[in-house]
Amino acid sequence: MFVIILRYLVDISVIDQHRPAHLDFLDSYFSKGVFIASGPQSPRYGGVIIAKIQDRKTLQNIIQSDPYFIHNCAEYQITEFIPNKFSPNFARIIE
Repeated sequence: MFVIILRYLVDISVIDQHRPAHLDFLDSYFSKGVFIASGPQSPRYGGVIIAKIQDRKTLQNIIQSDPYFIHNCAEYQITEFIPNKFSPNFARIIE
């Protein structure tokens, strides 16, 4: 699994212009089972995506199709982790 931290590089007004396309991007990968959670940081300096995928390179390729990436609106920090303690409700998501 991976945690992706987005940090905005442009004014929030520019982020908001690309937000509908970004949400479509997210929805596409939620429907494929790749993304399991996402949302803005608070305060709104960026966002967070949790992804269930085996390969960092594939994830990097996916990120390159995000409108925020395409339009140089955000930078991405990718951290891989192996969940070894989790609630029973989370177990079905990571299996």
